[in-house]
Amino acid sequence: MTDRFVRIAVGAALILLALFVAQPYVTAVLFAARTPRAITARGDLAPAEASTVALFARASPSVVHVFAQAAAQGRALLGVESDEGGEQEGSGSQTGTGFVWDAAGHIVTNNHVVAAAAQGGGSISVRLSSGSVVTARIVGTAPSYDLAVLQLGRTTAPPPLAIGTSADLKVGQTTYAIGNPFGLDHSLTTGVVSALQRRLPTAEGRELSGVIQTDAAINPGNSGGPLLDSAGRLIGVNTAIFSPSGASAGIGFAIPVDVVNRVVPELIRNGRTRNPGIGIIAGQESIAARLGIDGVVVVRVIRGSPAAAAGLRGVDPQTGALGDVIVAVGDQPVRRLADLTAAMAAAGIDATVDLTVVRDGRTRRVRVTTADVAEVRR
Repeated sequence: MTDRFVRIAVGAALILLALFVAQPYVTAVLFAARTPRAITARGDLAPAEASTVALFARASPSVVHVFAQAAAQGRALLGVESDEGGEQEGSGSQTGTGFVWDAAGHIVTNNHVVAAAAQGGGSISVRLSSGSVVTARIVGTAPSYDLAVLQLGRTTAPPPLAIGTSADLKVGQTTYAIGNPFGLDHSLTTGVVSALQRRLPTAEGRELSGVIQTDAAINPGNSGGPLLDSAGRLIGVNTAIFSPSGASAGIGFAIPVDVVNRVVPELIRNGRTRNPGIGIIAGQESIAARLGIDGVVVVRVIRGSPAAAAGLRGVDPQTGALGDVIVAVGDQPVRRLADLTAAMAAAGIDATVDLTVVRDGRTRRVRVTTADVAEVRR
């Protein structure tokens, strides 16, 4: 009886072992999908997905790829090298993003995207969402705001983007960036407004205030592209990233649309923007901070400027003694140069403003009439 039981147990074990060994082969024969599988219905898109898809379909035709070439150089076709704002394709070539501003075919982009072409007498071309490439010319540039306006050549322009406002933005709002990162056309990234009222250095020693910070991925090539809100309205122009590696680190910056909506029409009308100011050379903020000075140090007063007419004083070149420190414009405190330039921009050209200055330890009020600082001789 015992021997019989052992034989049965051993036989059963062998059968189980054989089945275990054969199982993958049997499964491959019986269940392998040798024909295309049936598609599983997914149902409707989630509301958030459908909204994003519709936004991209509506806005992306108005986004273009900008190519700026400083000179006709065959080397521009060799290699790809990234820089801060776009893609540098060899020597003298720059690419970025732009978007349609109006039905006349004006394109808005960053000044640093087309700066080399503007200075070197180069050429600019624009690739539309349809794939066609159109030549363009520079209508005007505003280096102080890192903005430029182009005019498309003979073509039918896509519809312009809807314009929003940056005055009522809230941290946490959803943002959408459309651009050409690393030359990849019409890429969409999403994020939120991660901070407001940032400051961003621009050309000519100026600092732009009120800048929007977003964590929507912005990479080289996104520069000049639109930052949109959930309604698909333009709320900013992507202009820079903060990244040790040069790629997106979740901190991108956009010029607020309220600034864009003020500067761009002026560029279209005049080819340049007028910068309200009083005609001073300000001291470096880092040095002022080390000296414990809270305000804008007047280093030099430009001859023939409104500041000179009002009697403002700069640093004494002989003794190095401080002259005037501007601490307020009207009722608004001034702690940095960006505060002063923002107040001048809000006042406009030929406006009378009251400055509060500190001279020799005493506070005094000085009335100054603003002017276009580009027309003031240095």
